[in-house]
Amino acid sequence: MRRALVAVVGAGLLTLTACGGGSTSDAAAPATGQEEGALTGTLTVFAAASLTDVFTDLGDQLMAGNPDLDITFNFAGSSALATQITQGAPADVFASANQTQMTVVTDAGLAEGDPTVFTENVLEIAVPEGNPAGVTGLSDFADPDLTLAICAPDVPCGAAAEQVFEAAGITARPDTLEEDVRAALTKVELGEVDAALVYASDVQAAGGQVEGIGFPEAEDAVNEYPVCTLAGSQNPEAARAFVDLVESATGQQALTDAGFRSPSS
Repeated sequence: MRRALVAVVGAGLLTLTACGGGSTSDAAAPATGQEEGALTGTLTVFAAASLTDVFTDLGDQLMAGNPDLDITFNFAGSSALATQITQGAPADVFASANQTQMTVVTDAGLAEGDPTVFTENVLEIAVPEGNPAGVTGLSDFADPDLTLAICAPDVPCGAAAEQVFEAAGITARPDTLEEDVRAALTKVELGEVDAALVYASDVQAAGGQVEGIGFPEAEDAVNEYPVCTLAGSQNPEAARAFVDLVESATGQQALTDAGFRSPSS
């Protein structure tokens, strides 16, 4: 049983796309009508970088019940993933960290049905253990004496950062714009920045390596995460099974445990 973590998927391949929602189940079982162990072949999941840990765990669960199934993940910024899909990268499932990047896929005429929102996330300030720079809140992102990281504006976490800065009336002075939220988190873990804006789930995933500081403006930029299966998928049964697992009670509990929030609607 093998699971590959794909960093980049090349463009120029045959497009395999269209989206659809799924039903909810209560366990890491195959899709409706499938017996345990019936799923085979390779399943390719494109997912936002913030989903790395929880989706990897859910993938392990699905493969445990289906030993002949091999799941390949491509974790990256949602904007990069949407571009790869519209340019023809082969994939079976797409999970975005906001609606905007999912719309890139659906507006390209690739949607078979409506994507479904399966979780939410909000920003949190991440600082190195012990908070050596004494960061106290969002206003510190305007301090030119601090070394600060946020995501690039075309990435969902960067778009959310722009919203919270606007809500707080802050002109941010970041030193680096990162390609995805995990890259921003890594800067904090390595002590390369005094603070970064990441998701609450990323602070939790880092454990004791970073500390999180909440701020009220985070509620002005709640990220909804939609997921869809991709039509023309070479493994549609496994794609549906994975989406079903994400939306199931098991998947929702895993997301909550990882610091995500239940969808508001």
